[in-house]
Amino acid sequence: MEFSQFTTTIGGSVKSNHLLVGIAALGLCGLAFAQEPPAKKASPGGAGKNSAAAARGKEIFEQKCAICHYADSDAKKIGPGLKGISKRGTFTVNNNKVTDETLKTWIENGDTLMPPFKEVLETPQIKDVVAYVKTL
Repeated sequence: MEFSQFTTTIGGSVKSNHLLVGIAALGLCGLAFAQEPPAKKASPGGAGKNSAAAARGKEIFEQKCAICHYADSDAKKIGPGLKGISKRGTFTVNNNKVTDETLKTWIENGDTLMPPFKEVLETPQIKDVVAYVKTL
């Protein structure tokens, strides 16, 4: 059966080019609905980048740091609770200023009360943990 014969058998008045246009339109609609929504753009200040780093840092914190530190409290667990550490401005142990660099150094090297993590975490992971801790 030829295509032109098929179109006459399903209604007589349907033209093959109308049928093709209809099928094409349905295909385009299907493609439109199958697309993923556009990704959110990062703000000019890089907030999208920082929030992604903080999200990764939260996962690492929960695996490696939450054993000794609370994220949602400033109460002592084994080590000090870290909620609001950026707002406190200084570390409770040595009164050094809390900055990205001092947090990174502390995580890498530890001290007499905290083990060093430079052999446990890679540098990008430490930066992600710092980004997360700053959100507490």
